[in-house]
Amino acid sequence: MITRLATRAATRAALAAGDAQERLVSVGPLRAHPLTLAILGIGLLLLLVPALLSPFRLNLVARYLALAILAVGLDVAWGFGGMLSLGHGLFFGLGAYAMGMHLKLVASAGALPDFMNWSGVSALPAWWGPFASLPVALVAALLVPALVGAALGLLVFRNRVRGAYFALLTQALVAIFALLLVGQQGYTGGTNGLTNFTTLLGGPLSEPSTQRWVYFATVGGLVGALLVSHQLVRSRFGRLLVAVRDGEERVRFLGYDPATVKTVAFGFSAALAGLAGALYAPSIGIVAPGMVGIVPSIEMVIWVALGGRGTLLGAAAGAVLASYAKTTFSEALPSAWLYLQGGLLVLVIVAAPRGLAGALRFPRERPEAPERLAAEAS
Repeated sequence: MITRLATRAATRAALAAGDAQERLVSVGPLRAHPLTLAILGIGLLLLLVPALLSPFRLNLVARYLALAILAVGLDVAWGFGGMLSLGHGLFFGLGAYAMGMHLKLVASAGALPDFMNWSGVSALPAWWGPFASLPVALVAALLVPALVGAALGLLVFRNRVRGAYFALLTQALVAIFALLLVGQQGYTGGTNGLTNFTTLLGGPLSEPSTQRWVYFATVGGLVGALLVSHQLVRSRFGRLLVAVRDGEERVRFLGYDPATVKTVAFGFSAALAGLAGALYAPSIGIVAPGMVGIVPSIEMVIWVALGGRGTLLGAAAGAVLASYAKTTFSEALPSAWLYLQGGLLVLVIVAAPRGLAGALRFPRERPEAPERLAAEAS
């Protein structure tokens, strides 16, 4: 009897140790997972693109890839966390304006930016000064959206606001943000926004060599966003995030705080949107309120729906394809593009509810179900 009990105890200990080791490996920095290899492979292929495209086309691809970063972050919040945000333009705009302020200060060469002179502002505002440093601008592009997203999460998720109410709230916030940008013309450039960027890190933005470096930085940002998001959703936190999406009350019953989980995920999603905005600004050469309003925020949701929720790679591909289609068809059919875009969304919802990734059987992230959490907690 004693021997049998000892054997069972040793077996349970070995299984527990093996399970712990498996969980430790699963959240390692670069586990040899097929999707990790696919992300790295795509990144290597993207590095070859500058040799195949003209500078103009390369600049367009850089914009598409920057928007793909935003789609990846939105997919983490919506696809894995069930938080439908119709206001991610707010976080994208914060990142874009942070980089735009740096580029504008560099272009002004120590003088007051032109739109401030036109608006009667006599001295550079104190909060503009730090953005003369590129590292400060980059940190602000990540940190400010993350803090705003986390603060919004704390206020909203603590009160158990979710579903359509949360979506409408985010839409209202981005509308307020766009109106604030227009109204504060002396500090934001108003309707015209921030324009006339000239140099980045000492290189003229119009030069193909500078645009190539912007492209390479965008590729690095996209690969990094995909890898970090992939590891996040496959970690214990990712399994908990999916459990909150599928059964928030069950997760709360198990002793976890769904509001904290959703807040962290939403803050992370906002940070990726800010990074996308910072990389998008030097590629397009202008930052304006029209880029961050309600309509662009809805388009961001369409990208993820088109590519496929809960796939990461699918969301990124959806952003690239939708942006390319917008560039192509809006040039050929400018008055009909919005109708085509709406029809495309309806077609995807009816014919491929899981997006292109589901239709083409892209690899999907498969975090554990809530029942696994219950087993681990017991």
